[in-house]
Amino acid sequence: MIKIAPSTNPEKEDNLVNYVKELQLANADILHCDVMDGKFVEAKCLSPELLYEVGQNSTIPLDVHLMVSNPIQVWQEYYKSRPTIITAHYESFNNKTNLFYFINEVHKKKIMVGVSICPDTSIDVLLPYLPMIDLVLIMSVVPGKSGQKFIESTYEKIMALKKIITDNHYNVKIEVDGGVDATNIKLINKAGADIVVMGSAVYKSENKANFIKKIKEIAE
Repeated sequence: MIKIAPSTNPEKEDNLVNYVKELQLANADILHCDVMDGKFVEAKCLSPELLYEVGQNSTIPLDVHLMVSNPIQVWQEYYKSRPTIITAHYESFNNKTNLFYFINEVHKKKIMVGVSICPDTSIDVLLPYLPMIDLVLIMSVVPGKSGQKFIESTYEKIMALKKIITDNHYNVKIEVDGGVDATNIKLINKAGADIVVMGSAVYKSENKANFIKKIKEIAE
C-alpha cells in the first residue's frame, strides 16, 4: 500500500510540534520535513533547532527534504534530529564527486539517502547513483511554491524510473511531491510510486485519520 507523508507547513511553524502529534494519532506513515534556505528556493523555513524539537516529540519517521544550495554543509546541522532519511536535490551539486561524497557521508551516520530531481531534470542523471541510494524524490511541481498543479509528465517519469529499479533489482523507493490529491493519487500509485507527499490537503482536513485512510483507499 502506498505511504502518505504529510509535509511540514512553513506558514504554521509555531504550531509544528502539536501538528506532528496530531499526525501521529492519525497514523501518518512519514513526516516530510521541507528545509528551505532562501537560495535554492525563494522561501526559507525549518531551522535545525525546530526540527530537533520535532524529532524529540515524534515517533513518525522523519524524511528531511533539503531544498538548499549547499547540502554537504547543511545536512550536518539536521542529522541530530534523528531523521530516517535525508534527501538532497541533484541540481544543488556542482559535480558527481560532491554527490557521491554526500551519499557516503550520510550513510556513515546510518541514515538513508534520497536524491530529488526537479520537473525539468531527466531521470537519466540518476543512473550512476541508483545502486547507492535508498530513495528518489520526483518533484511534480516546481520546488518551493505551494498550491501548484501536478505536472502530468510526472506519470511517465515514475513509470520509467520504476522499470529501471525493477529491472536492476535496486532497493530504491520512489516518492512524489507536489500537487498530489484525490484526483491523481490512483494514477500515481499505478505508475509505481511508493510514497506521496501531501501538504495543505492534510493540514486543512478536519479529521486527519479519516482523510489519510480515505486517500489510501482511493489510491488502491
